[in-house]
Amino acid sequence: MAAKEKVLAVPCGDDILCGILHHPVESIQTVDTGVVIIVGGPQYRVGSHRQFVLLARALADSGYPVLRFDYRGMGDNGGELLGFEDIEADIRSALDAFTESVSGVKRVVLWGLCDAASAALFYAHKDPRVSGLVLLNPWVRSEAGIARSYLKHYYLKRLVSPDLWGKVLRGDFQFRASMSSLVGMMFSALGVRDDQAQTDDNRLEPVKDSGIPGKPLADRMADGLSAFKGKALFILSGDDLTAGEFKGEVSRSRVWRRLMKRATIKRIDFPEANHTFSRRAWREQVATWTIDWLRVC
Repeated sequence: MAAKEKVLAVPCGDDILCGILHHPVESIQTVDTGVVIIVGGPQYRVGSHRQFVLLARALADSGYPVLRFDYRGMGDNGGELLGFEDIEADIRSALDAFTESVSGVKRVVLWGLCDAASAALFYAHKDPRVSGLVLLNPWVRSEAGIARSYLKHYYLKRLVSPDLWGKVLRGDFQFRASMSSLVGMMFSALGVRDDQAQTDDNRLEPVKDSGIPGKPLADRMADGLSAFKGKALFILSGDDLTAGEFKGEVSRSRVWRRLMKRATIKRIDFPEANHTFSRRAWREQVATWTIDWLRVC
């Protein structure tokens, strides 16, 4: 017998959030843990390639009740779109409605991809009901971070590309434009604006993340993970700039390296997969890893 699915209206301030509740059949629900899927990026509760639908059904078939929902301004919801850094009220409302609707749920795991993973890190330590996090390719983007990722994952590959050297031998290689692009990317990776690079003394002054007040995004996410007392599973794609930026942040930051070594943290690298796990085999593998982790969480 398949798990039951129904629409769940989630009150949030003056708005109603649209959610889909996946409830296991009573004969297989033997756990006190439920999963709330936070939607990230410019998508809604179905997910890219129906990933969130398929994941929720797989979890429910394994005995875990699941709620996937849209926060305000997304999907079928009204309200103002605030962005992933300002959806604390939406997540709390979803957890309230979820735990009230499903008897027996005492612990909640937040599952998020991309900036939804970042939002989960901001929220988790503030709600004692949250016992675990499943975080896929967390969003830590900054101008410097994306430049470093391009240098590592694009420019180094280009150096050994037969196509590149073929252009050089044919005289088709645009040396000046390519060097200008490379130098600009190197300055960005160092946190230096173009106008700073052209100053008389060429001082290398750091540039703060654009539009983000206070601490950089990655530092605030680390603060959230540091304050969280539960367990976390990180799943990181290989064919993905966002995941590459996060891996780079972990390798550079002493704080992130220390956090990722905690006994409560598990990291799984998935070299073949892209950002949204677009192939069926990749989606099913993510579901399997999530279920296996939940069973020991």
